[in-house]
Amino acid sequence: MKNTIIIIASLCLLFAISIGVLSNKDIEPGTLTRLKAKYSQKHVPSADHTKFTALQKKFTSPRQVTEACIGCHNKRHEEVMRSAHWNWEKEEYIEGRGVVYLGKKNAINNFCISTPGNEKSCAKCHIGYGMDSKGTEFSDRGSVDCLVCHDNSETYTKAPDKGGAPLGTLDLNLIAQSVGKPKRTNCGVCHFFGGGGNNVKHGDLEKALFEPDRDLDVHMASAGQNLQCVDCHKTEKHNISGKMYSLSSMNQNRSTCEQCHTAAPHADTVLNEHTVKVACQTCHIPAYAKANATKMYWDWSTAGKLKNGKPYAEEDSMGNHSYMSIKGSFVWKKNVKPDYIWFNGTASHYLSGDKVDDKAGPLVLNPLHGSYADENSKIIPVKIHVANQPYDPENKILIQPRLFSENKGEGAFWKDFNWVSAARAGMKAIGLPFSGKVSFIKTEMYWPLNHMVAPKESSVKCSECHIREGGRLAGLNDFYMPGRDYSRTAEFLGKWLLLLSLLGVLAHGAGRIISRRKRITGENK
Repeated sequence: MKNTIIIIASLCLLFAISIGVLSNKDIEPGTLTRLKAKYSQKHVPSADHTKFTALQKKFTSPRQVTEACIGCHNKRHEEVMRSAHWNWEKEEYIEGRGVVYLGKKNAINNFCISTPGNEKSCAKCHIGYGMDSKGTEFSDRGSVDCLVCHDNSETYTKAPDKGGAPLGTLDLNLIAQSVGKPKRTNCGVCHFFGGGGNNVKHGDLEKALFEPDRDLDVHMASAGQNLQCVDCHKTEKHNISGKMYSLSSMNQNRSTCEQCHTAAPHADTVLNEHTVKVACQTCHIPAYAKANATKMYWDWSTAGKLKNGKPYAEEDSMGNHSYMSIKGSFVWKKNVKPDYIWFNGTASHYLSGDKVDDKAGPLVLNPLHGSYADENSKIIPVKIHVANQPYDPENKILIQPRLFSENKGEGAFWKDFNWVSAARAGMKAIGLPFSGKVSFIKTEMYWPLNHMVAPKESSVKCSECHIREGGRLAGLNDFYMPGRDYSRTAEFLGKWLLLLSLLGVLAHGAGRIISRRKRITGENK
């Protein structure tokens, strides 16, 4: 009897699936058609900057260009100077802390650790000139770097270790006359190379996206819609939408898939129902680091080894640094399957000087909040970066070492290769205590994945999640998922429901047949 029930139920299920497949036409939603039409209309500049008299004079410094820009675009520099891109911090609410100013000034990461004391090196990715440890740049309107975001000549380049100043060999007149709407190259020159190299941090943002094909990113494909960053990251008064959750805690000013595709983007109702608890990225970003590898592990404790008294580097089979005297050991991976977590759009952060429980396992520097029970949470894909970074075992706080200096003997690790002096110099610069002891602690950071969106035919298949063992969502166990989880009650009720449904269909069909025969018999009398 049991086997009969299972066979009947299976046949009924197959029948229902076949009906659904036959009736569900592969129709592209009207929204997608409209989006393609909208973004096929390429931006046409409204002004020719080669004609402006103010840009004809010979520029000998980038500050002169800024003043020329402000001369026409007055007050725009004030918008820039109120932005998080400029200030390296913004007002945020962090659960358990209240309202804080959060950003590069006080948040710790597990890549190059922190900016204080290392401004001249870190400020290569700042939208200004002349950054130093005193922070005077933040109030200097002449330091606003208009060109780094608006250069369309694609020749503008920041100089290394010069506090954000550009190379001295640039043709500033050519660049100033070639400004326009920001392109991927403007955004990517910083966001693709954060952490000291291509694709180090994010895993889904790297130089291959300058000119990607459709398989790498369906939105940015050069031969497709060729979307620029600002097409999704909408900007108002120089405040750019979007959140990097290494430095953000609130579910505000986000850039989402739904803002273009709506909350019900599929022709299939079942797929649309998934979007209640599953983020678009979960299915449409099946892998990251698809073109070039990304850094997955960084061990600072091995840094400082020298050969013949000089720093050296080693490379792995993919050509990435596997060891650098100045930074330690690394593990890189390519074409990586994401990890998955619940996320409601809010996060907490380890901030400068926070005490650490070194017996509680890995220290997560930016815990992302969420659970199945939280109605605002969805499953999202993430990259988890793991590091072994310096730590003061006496004071129980993470060390923010001084890494960069132009000269030896100032305590900077990249010059002197001494952890104690680097820790002492770094902690003194930010006004925090240092015990004189340097240990190392394991840390983790979570990086939500939003780019490298695959074509729909390459998206995650149902069977990759709805499978008994080894599925993509095997690590999320706070909810029941059909096909993965077993419930004796659910299985029993499901079998009987299928059986009763089939019996109901058969009974209804039999009734219709009997009724028709009676009617025909009555008509023939």
